[in-house]
Amino acid sequence: MPAVAIDDLYDYDQKYLAEILKSVKTIAMVGASADKTKFSYGVLRVLHETGYDMIPVNPNPAVTEIRGIPVYPSLESIDRPVDMVEVFRPKEELYGIAEKAIAIGAKVLWAQIGVYDDRAAKLAEDAGLKVVMNRCPKIELFRPFWKPRLDLTI
Repeated sequence: MPAVAIDDLYDYDQKYLAEILKSVKTIAMVGASADKTKFSYGVLRVLHETGYDMIPVNPNPAVTEIRGIPVYPSLESIDRPVDMVEVFRPKEELYGIAEKAIAIGAKVLWAQIGVYDDRAAKLAEDAGLKVVMNRCPKIELFRPFWKPRLDLTI
């Protein structure tokens, strides 16, 4: 039996992803970095500039703000409702983060590219959360604009 590519394993309907991105307002990013060379920084920047209320989560006490946004040390320390928990941590940490996302009443658990755990997904889905794994919301947000226009003349 041929191996299944990880991208095929977590293939989501575009309408499902678009509905999530349209419905969420507040996104807690677990693993947010103040380092401008890190992928999480770029994703946070684009989502923030697009209009999402971003909540960076980073336990390092030296990181107090990212792009002028206050940083929280944990999901539990956030002082307002969170629609979506976005995970920029190793996949081994996803189950514990799913437990915390459920505990704070998040509606969506979204794991970045390379981050996936079927047990965490089942836990979150059983608790009523929508789940996306191995995807980037920044990419999905702009995907409709990337479709080729084959009707254009050269």
